[in-house]
Amino acid sequence: MTNDEAKFLLNAYRPGGRDASEPAFASALQQAKSDPVLAAWFAREQAHGAAVAAKLREIAPPAALRDAILAGARASGGAPLRRWTQPAWLAAAAGLVVLLSVAALVWRRAVPTQVDAQALAEFAIEDTAHGRHGGHGAATSALQAKLSQPATRLMSGLPVDFAALKSTGCRTLRVAGRDVLEVCFARDGTEFHLYVAQRAGDAHAAEQVGSAFMSKGGLCCASWEDATHQFAVVSGASLEAVRRLL
Repeated sequence: MTNDEAKFLLNAYRPGGRDASEPAFASALQQAKSDPVLAAWFAREQAHGAAVAAKLREIAPPAALRDAILAGARASGGAPLRRWTQPAWLAAAAGLVVLLSVAALVWRRAVPTQVDAQALAEFAIEDTAHGRHGGHGAATSALQAKLSQPATRLMSGLPVDFAALKSTGCRTLRVAGRDVLEVCFARDGTEFHLYVAQRAGDAHAAEQVGSAFMSKGGLCCASWEDATHQFAVVSGASLEAVRRLL
């Protein structure tokens, strides 16, 4: 079973472990236990599902909804109103609109429009530690050559053609529903892993967002953004070695 197949099944797994005994999920759950990247994705999905469910449980229907429905059922005499103009149906419709509006607001807040910068950095560290690295193609080789040059500063503007890299064989992963590319390169005998994600379209996006640093499990990561892409670079070298790339 591949991770994509496991994710397809686990998308239907309810938060709280209520489906743990269901045979349909057994293989996918086992895959999540054995693959750290899938495990991290599954934990985020479960947390998101639990948060949405908790918010929906906080929503109470209008206090008069039940009485309005019963009153409509008892109503008699006179010319019958069309179904959707009867008070009971209007009250029910109003309650449904409230529920859907709040649910949509919760969903928009819970689901990011792009990969969160910290999430990308955490994923990059996890994938560097456990991922199967590789990728090929002319565009990938050209970018690797550029990255390997000591004079190249990563925050000075990298020649990233996302579509060309992806279509010609650059290693591509999925993070939070978005494609992320990985390009491995070496500089001064040290191996680095660059991860690139496209930013969501935003007319007010900043041209450059300053770098942030993270260390975990013996790996160091720097992350930053420009107007069109998000970046994270990871290495087992020192934090200072990573900082010098920028």
